[in-house]
Amino acid sequence: MSRSRVPNRAQILKEKFRLSVGLPFREFLPQAYLEQQLTELSIKYRNRLFNPIVTLWAFLSQVLDVDKSCHHALSRVIAWLSTENVEIPSTSTSAYCQARKRLPEKFLENLFRDSGKNLSAQVNPSSLWCGRHIIILDCSTVSMPDTQANQKAYPQSGQQKKGCGFPIAKIGVLFSLATGAAIAVVIDILNSNDIKLARKLYQFLQPLDVLLGDSAFCSYADFFWLRQRGCDTVIRKHKGRCQQLKGGFIIANNDKIVTWRKPKTCPRGLTKTEFSALPETQKIREVFYSIEQPGFRTQSVSVLTTLLDIDAFSTAALTQLYRSRWDVELNIKHLKTSLGMDVLRCQTPDMVRKEIYAFLLVYNLLRSLMWDAGITYSTPPLRLSLQGTRQKFDNFIPQFLSVCSDRVYRVYQTLLKVIVHKTVPSRPGRVEPRVVKRRPKAYPWMHQPRSVLRQV
Repeated sequence: MSRSRVPNRAQILKEKFRLSVGLPFREFLPQAYLEQQLTELSIKYRNRLFNPIVTLWAFLSQVLDVDKSCHHALSRVIAWLSTENVEIPSTSTSAYCQARKRLPEKFLENLFRDSGKNLSAQVNPSSLWCGRHIIILDCSTVSMPDTQANQKAYPQSGQQKKGCGFPIAKIGVLFSLATGAAIAVVIDILNSNDIKLARKLYQFLQPLDVLLGDSAFCSYADFFWLRQRGCDTVIRKHKGRCQQLKGGFIIANNDKIVTWRKPKTCPRGLTKTEFSALPETQKIREVFYSIEQPGFRTQSVSVLTTLLDIDAFSTAALTQLYRSRWDVELNIKHLKTSLGMDVLRCQTPDMVRKEIYAFLLVYNLLRSLMWDAGITYSTPPLRLSLQGTRQKFDNFIPQFLSVCSDRVYRVYQTLLKVIVHKTVPSRPGRVEPRVVKRRPKAYPWMHQPRSVLRQV
């Protein structure tokens, strides 16, 4: 193979990825920014076909596609080079897979976090909730191939027999309520406590942020720590952890200021030093509201918050804010179902983490595309369909590649216009029973490894 052809092929792929994937994401992943990140991380690379930038574009295209195999990603690269007067690379995925392994995890992590920050920076202050950024917190799980390395790093559930389950990682994610973008993520083993993951995420909060979460994150210590960071909280009351709420100054119907007393014993997850540093009491606001629609499991909800200013944060505003916490469930559904992050494909723990960052980066880039479409055509970006945006974007990629450079922007504007045609109606309080209509195949569950079952 001629050495002179390698730089040509790499440059050709850079240009094609810039036109197909780079244009919609031009404000968030320009080539100069990628080069800067590589320089800051002291990453030096040879001028080969799959250099870090080409590998990143191919990785993002792979995550965006329905078929997420490396063979499919490589075939796309070969197809794009087939029209050029250059040597076609081998059909073996070895070079591409090795290039993905060479991509530093920190590189993908930085790109993901910056994408969320850049999108949040575009939010108009008038679009914020009572002038404050709302950050929603939730946890979920993802599974991965059953390899020895994955099992060691992220063991399967203890309720499953060895060889009959899959390694599972637990992730905690922060989302922006205004943009829907993911802000930060932590990855841990399955049996990690939700509060443990949440505490690792506090470092990514900014002063005056308001953390919104369900009862799993309700803790005396966390309310105090977040207030010390200049943040506020709106968390659903956890009945088992809030036995020390006493008294109450009634503000209005279903709204009062209460005194939360420090637990008598040190909770699990806190050191004695941390526990002794907590104040004996703290003032908390408690807001109640009732759910009268059929289908909900509870009929009343109690929300605790550190937002004590009644004039700035009314009872109705706090009630409506907690109702919007459901958005985080939809965001995680987009990640796991629409984009396919539920079941990862990588064989080693470090590649699993890179794959998670790649999914979150693609998710944020789609959110940025939805934001651009919504702002351009005066449509609320959060009312646009993420699945519809992904489908339309995938269909427009060949058009970006086939037109001349002076017409690419016109195609991009057409893409934005068709994206806003797919809007999702606002359906607060929507009731959907958790049942499955389509019956699964009548095969028995696996109770022994395949190596044993083959011998039967």
